[in-house]
Amino acid sequence: MVDASVASADPGGPGGSSRVRALVVDDEPALVRVVAAYLEREGFDVTTAADGREALDRAREVRPDVVVLDVMMPGVDGIEVCRQLRTFSDAYVIMLTARAEEIDTLVGLSVGADDYMTKPFSSRVLVARIRSLLRRPRHGSGLPGGAGGSDTSATRRFGDLTIDPEAREVRLNDRLVALTRTEFDLLEALSSRPRAAFTRTQLVERVWGPGWFGDERLVDLHLGHVRRKLGDDHTEGQYVRTVRGVGYRMGPG
Repeated sequence: MVDASVASADPGGPGGSSRVRALVVDDEPALVRVVAAYLEREGFDVTTAADGREALDRAREVRPDVVVLDVMMPGVDGIEVCRQLRTFSDAYVIMLTARAEEIDTLVGLSVGADDYMTKPFSSRVLVARIRSLLRRPRHGSGLPGGAGGSDTSATRRFGDLTIDPEAREVRLNDRLVALTRTEFDLLEALSSRPRAAFTRTQLVERVWGPGWFGDERLVDLHLGHVRRKLGDDHTEGQYVRTVRGVGYRMGPG
């Protein structure tokens, strides 16, 4: 169920003059119609799909900027769609689920989703989440409130780990590490001030933007996936370290 009885709060395209391409995927036709209509009214260029295989075909055709993806679908489910999508697209992915159990969130995010929402939800909240993702800063400019960072374009090295903010590449022992946009943004934020301990709130503001609202545990889940890709230890991180009672900082490498 979707609540679509709210007025448009921000008419026009979300990115300025260009229309953002959105792909809405769900096996409930009524939900797809409501979400698609609301996004179109908000200025998005919307494509829809009723199942996982159609979603992958449409994603290859239209190259969406953001995908609204249901988890529970017959045949190819949302988890597998997201996993395959990440092999050819870096679109932002917001997963929809009818169940709030943590396992759905953990599994969904482990294959590269950027955010999640549980049904029923408000169309206005969904649009706000999408706009927040699209506004995310791409090349860090320090923390909000004037806390500056290091040179945002210079290559950063931590032992065998190399982070290139300008190219948006991460290499470990000269091997390219495939990170999602959210994973890269979190690692870029930490590496911009390697001696600083960032709270979850600071990382949310840096990566998702100050207008984002939701569960800050997303930071833990995404950084957990970064650690797995880097072969990092979750207790004594070589690259990403937990600072008890605070949050996270870069390790020495």
